[in-house]
Formats: sequence, structure tokens, C-alpha cells
Amino acid sequence: MMGAEQRRVILERYDAEMRRDPPLTAGLTLTRAGGVVRLGGLYNCIVYSELSEAGAPAKVAAEVAHLKRTGGRLEWKVHGHDRPGDLPEILARHGFAPEPMETLMVRVIDGSLLELPVSPEITIRTAASHADVAAYGKAAAEAFGHPVGDDPDALLTSVERGEAGLHMACIGGEPAGVGRVDLPPGRSFAGLYTGGVAPAHRGRGLYRALVRSRALAAAERGYEFLISEALETSRPILERLGFAPLTTVQGWVIEVETGED
Repeated sequence: MMGAEQRRVILERYDAEMRRDPPLTAGLTLTRAGGVVRLGGLYNCIVYSELSEAGAPAKVAAEVAHLKRTGGRLEWKVHGHDRPGDLPEILARHGFAPEPMETLMVRVIDGSLLELPVSPEITIRTAASHADVAAYGKAAAEAFGHPVGDDPDALLTSVERGEAGLHMACIGGEPAGVGRVDLPPGRSFAGLYTGGVAPAHRGRGLYRALVRSRALAAAERGYEFLISEALETSRPILERLGFAPLTTVQGWVIEVETGED
């Protein structure tokens, strides 16, 4: 079991590697200004902020004013240990709306994870072509009940550059569950994202198989940890697989048209 001190050290390392100096994958740019770290390009997201109590309201207001000049969508990722503590309330006052609360989970990649038992009826496919990415997108839509919204060309570029893997858990050769693994170069953390299983196939171990297959991919590349931003539906499964909570994560989103007052 991971102790409190170990979790604190890992969280500090996560902030340093993944938030203050976030990895840049295909289609993303990085800017730092006024205590915030922002990714732009494919999406517009503040991944880290370090603001004072006195200065936070003005900084949030400035971000909103800039967005109203340019138009578009901005997500501000707020972690449970971010300061000031009332940052969510400040964002809400300036028109940001909350996304569902998630929990940042972490797991050391070790033999007990890599050797998880998987049913022989389950096979894993990884995407390597446009057709594979299309199959992945279709299976993801079936798992979540709606399209996941990822750009297929950007996904394939990330796969080709070795920055991500798209895994499909198949029953009878047909994809029944999906999961992405992000493999940022020069970092300690590989990320598990978009993990889901079609309703008709839940309870058969596909989610666990996808965690194992992505852990194997990360281990082959030398990563030390797996992370996942887990909703309450997936958190219990990850906890049973040895993941521990580090902090909460919540996206706050605002979207405006150009020139909107």
C-alpha cells in the first residue's frame, strides 16, 4: 500500500514533470505567462497555475477578456491542492462551468500489474492505421454512448511518433473496449485515458485487460508510473488494481464567440 509520504513525493514529481513542464505532443503549443501554464493548438487548456489570493481574480478576469477577443473554448484544470483554495469559486464567478470531478490515481509499474490474469477470450489490438483509428473511435463511441471527440489524424500522428498507443480489447476479434496510453518522452508518468467497455461486454475483465496491456506498453518504454484521471465509475476498479489517489482534478470550462461581451 502506498503511504501518505510516498504519495506526497509522487505528487510533487507529477506537478514538476506533467504540469509545470507539460510534454508537448502532436498539435500542441506551450505558453507561460502570469503564473499560468497553457497548452494551445488542438485545444486550449491551462494545466497549471500558481496564483496569489490577491492576484487570482484579476488573472482569471484577464484570461476571460483575452478569450472574448479571440473566441473559442478554454479549460482550466484545477487540482485539489492548487492555490488559492477558492480558485473554483473565482472561476465560477467569471463564467466557467465545472466538468465532473475526477481523481488523479497513480500506480507504480511492477510485476504484479504486468502479470494480471486475463481471460483467454480477450485479445488486444493496437491501432497502426487510419482504419484502426476509425475502429477505435467507433468502439469508444459504443463504450461511452457518444463520440469521444478526439481528432483521428492527430491520434494517428501521436501513434506514429510513439507518443501514444490506442488499445482495443476484442471479443471474437471485434473491439468491445478501448483505452489510450499517453507516452510522453522524457517523463516518468505514462497516462491512461479514454478507457471504456461497451455495455454488453462489461463485467468480463476487458477493462482490466486494457490496463494490463497499456502497462506493458509503458513498461517496455521504461516508465515508472501509470496515472489516470478517474471518474467515480472507474476509480473502484483502479483501486482494486493497486492504484492510489493523489488528488482531485476538475476541469472548469468557458466558451465564447469572438467579440462576445
